[in-house]
Formats: sequence, C-alpha cells, structure tokens
Amino acid sequence: MKYGMLAIILVIGLSSLKKPVPASDWVSLFDGKSLNGWKVGNNAETFSIENGTISVHGKTAHLYYVGDYHQHNFKNFEFKAQVMTRKGANSGLYFHSEYQESGWPAKGYEVQVNNSQGDWRRTGSLYGVVDVKEGVKDDEWFTEYIKVVGKHVTIKVNDKTTVEYDEPANPEHLKEGPGRLISSGTFAIQGHDPGSQVYYKDIMAKVLPD
Repeated sequence: MKYGMLAIILVIGLSSLKKPVPASDWVSLFDGKSLNGWKVGNNAETFSIENGTISVHGKTAHLYYVGDYHQHNFKNFEFKAQVMTRKGANSGLYFHSEYQESGWPAKGYEVQVNNSQGDWRRTGSLYGVVDVKEGVKDDEWFTEYIKVVGKHVTIKVNDKTTVEYDEPANPEHLKEGPGRLISSGTFAIQGHDPGSQVYYKDIMAKVLPD
C-alpha cells in the first residue's frame, strides 16, 4: 500500500472517532429506553421504564447518574428535567451527591418534587434550606431546573424562579451531616414511598466553567 493511501485511511479513521461534547451543549442523561448510565441499590424495582419515561413507584430508593458525561462528577452546571406527579406523590432531585447502596443520600442537596403530599415543602424547594409552600398541578408535565455556580444555587419551575440561595461559610443545616454542602458530585432521583408515583423524562445537564 502506498503511503498516500495509508495517510487517507488514517485521516478518515480519526475523523470518525467520537468527538468530545462541547461544554456549552446540553447533554441527555437518559436515553428514554433504558436505565443505562444510572445505578440503584436497594429496592431497585422502584424504578422502571414506562412510555419513554423513568417511572418511580415503590419502596424508598435512589437512582444515581453514573454515566460517561463529565465522569458523572458535576461542580458548576445547569440541569433540567420534565416531571409529572400523581396525587399524593413525593420525590426529589439530588445534586452534588454520590452513589450509596441504601438510605437517604448523605451527600448533596435535594430539590423537592411534591405538589400534594403531606409534607408542606413543595416543588421547587431547596429542601430544608429554602422551602416554598406552593407547588404546581399534579398530572401535568412541568420543568424543574437547577443551576449551580460557585456557592450560588438557582431553582426554577416552569421558568419561574423559586430559589436563589448563597451558601454561607457555616450553614445551619450542616447539623444534618457533613455532606450537606455545595461541592461536586452526581445527580439522583428519589423514590420516596410506595404511595408516590412520579415520572421523569428529558433529563439534561450542561457543564459550566469552574
């Protein structure tokens, strides 16, 4: 084989390699068909695929993103998902968390998903830190959005801002555990209890500069 032909083959081969995702792009964390890139420990049956969504219904469990995007370790980021709750449902979205086999996540913050369950903290709360008392409607899709830059957290529901929070040097909620700090980590979806039915789809993230 002549060197010229070999060079052409090498160029074609290199151009076909998967290009890195630009940092400015939104990236899907859920393929709509499987739980590839996600991991759950105890009570794994709480999470299933239903009509292109992640259906959450069952015993307490947490589904963690462990996929390839940014090595599932996010510091500054934007995150958004489409969510729908049924009546009496409770769930949540964690950020800066890490996988654990069981129990409530010890690391990271929870963004509340709850529009009619007994807990008065409603959708869009930074749970136990900045809580809101009014949610949105059950049985309708809504967008939940989270942005973290440095020590600042922004939460929006259907493009309406519900939380703007700057973490202080020694936050009071640290009494709950040393992991309740803005740091870095992955995302998790909460299965709260057998009486809750929640659906998630169009789960997206965007890495922001440090």
